[in-house]
Amino acid sequence: MIRSCASYSDDQLRQLLQGDDEDHTDSANHLAECPHCQARLEQLAADAEQWSEIRDSLQPDQELDMGSLSPLENEPSRRPHSDRERWQRPNAWTESMAKSLLSTASHPEMLGRIGRYDVERLIGSGGMGVVFKAYDTELNRPVAVKLLAPYLAGSGSARNRFAREARAAAAVVDDHVVPIHNVETDNEHPFLVMKFIAGGSLQQRIDLEGPLELCEVLRIGMHAAKGLAAAHAQGLIHRDVKPSNILLDEGVDRALLTDFGLARATDDASLTRSGFHPGTPHYMSPEQVRGEAIDARSDLFGLGCVIYATCTGHPPFRSETSYAVLRRITDDAPRSIREINPHVPQWLDQIVMKLLAKSPEDRYGSADEVHTLLERCLAHVQQPTAVELPAELQLKAKSRKWLTVMALVPVCVAIGCGVWWLKQLPARIEAAAPKTVTVSADPQLQWESGADELNRLRSDVESIENKAKTTWDIEPSTN
Repeated sequence: MIRSCASYSDDQLRQLLQGDDEDHTDSANHLAECPHCQARLEQLAADAEQWSEIRDSLQPDQELDMGSLSPLENEPSRRPHSDRERWQRPNAWTESMAKSLLSTASHPEMLGRIGRYDVERLIGSGGMGVVFKAYDTELNRPVAVKLLAPYLAGSGSARNRFAREARAAAAVVDDHVVPIHNVETDNEHPFLVMKFIAGGSLQQRIDLEGPLELCEVLRIGMHAAKGLAAAHAQGLIHRDVKPSNILLDEGVDRALLTDFGLARATDDASLTRSGFHPGTPHYMSPEQVRGEAIDARSDLFGLGCVIYATCTGHPPFRSETSYAVLRRITDDAPRSIREINPHVPQWLDQIVMKLLAKSPEDRYGSADEVHTLLERCLAHVQQPTAVELPAELQLKAKSRKWLTVMALVPVCVAIGCGVWWLKQLPARIEAAAPKTVTVSADPQLQWESGADELNRLRSDVESIENKAKTTWDIEPSTN
């Protein structure tokens, strides 16, 4: 029997995987509230090679990775498609889940059946449930079916949380949020049915290609902000905005927000429980890390982390341990995007750094404001001569140019003084000559010497100007 404790040992978690736990309810309650045990359970359920095989099996058909499917999501497979083998046999844990949750398949090529849905294959599993690709036999369309994990199905709190996730996701209707087609929470095995997105996740795209092009970055950020605005309008905070929870439909033409598994109503008292830190560490806001009350601006911090990752290929805060990552989020300023990727314009770096402000008051006011701003920036990039950069971003650029001009004023004064001094040079030489000595100096030679000195001075000034431009990062005027 597994007893309640701060965290379960590996042996205790293996009992859960094998179905040997007698005190099922207590174990389910603990796992529903313990992110550490959820993550360790995923690691014990399958090794690195098995998770890699799952990912590889999805790549040839560009199938969906529904959210965080494995603890190795940041380690992309680089094997050619021709060398990949489909992952046919689930590991022991997910195989037992499938046998207990699915009825007999109606077709020999199907894995099983639940309700009116023919289950084709397992997509993956997470801390709260398992996800299958299935086929809706009544509406004749592919879907993704997410079932509550069997070791949680007996827990009232876990079932309520799963139902809350389904209701939260179904309440948000927007072109940039994955729609929920059906929710069944009264059955023995609760499940929800979502639209199947075949393009894969943003995390997969970043893993395969690294930093994305500017237009793609702006479009994905704009769409994610639009989806968040729709959620916030319903009084919901996503709380887990990250690349693996942004799905790309048909390349990057449309990005959709998914997995509201950590969403809560804004008045949910459990948001500020001490020691409870849901969410992915690399994309959590400082107020989440500190266990403070959060609002919609917490999601904007996660959005800033996502845009940062699309520009650089990795999140803004990284370290060897989760604890060190959390400390960096609360204490350290992120490295400038332009230091990593100089092709990113200054104004986009400015937008991201405002989203990553430590204090919510220093970020943008709403996701809708961010969506509008990114939309205007995308229009400017696509048609720079017809659409101006937003005024608030132009002001920053003009201020930098004015400071550069002010810095060059002393240089110009020095040049003027140098020219005046050279013009006075012959007269000064004559005045300084001894009265008793007649100096026979050729004025032409004196002027040529002064001209050579002036040329050297001009060369030095040009060098100073170039250094000033580099230091102040002068960009072409957008007007």
